[in-house]
Amino acid sequence: MLKPKRLRPGDKVAIVAPASSFLREEFDKGIAEIRRLGFEPVFEESVFAQHGGYLSGEGKVRAEAFLSAWRDPSVRALIAVRGGYGSVHLLPFLEKADLGQTPKAFIGYSDLTTLLTYLTGCCGIVSFHGPMLDRRLSRGIDAYDR
Repeated sequence: MLKPKRLRPGDKVAIVAPASSFLREEFDKGIAEIRRLGFEPVFEESVFAQHGGYLSGEGKVRAEAFLSAWRDPSVRALIAVRGGYGSVHLLPFLEKADLGQTPKAFIGYSDLTTLLTYLTGCCGIVSFHGPMLDRRLSRGIDAYDR
């Protein structure tokens, strides 16, 4: 198994939206919580894309943002805004060899189990079932286990 490096205060954490769309208020509050935890959140504007009324952009757009963050050497981890339907659409755009060259922490749950399973089962990269921005980090320390 490939283990991503441990996160440290000040590390950049990329915010990605591989599944459903979300409310901007939840996003902004989640960003504030990530900063409070000592990390530097970064994201592409495509995180706010919408498609079909419930997705965070078309599958290729979401996959490109995910891969861009994954390949960025300054980013130490990726965390999803929310789960919900749609993460399975990223799988055709992901390359096992590409991901394995720079293992990073990916954090999410719910429908994102698709990506967690792909990273762990197919790529041999440790991934993390953990809190996302929407309805967890956005609600502060009482809404998740630190």
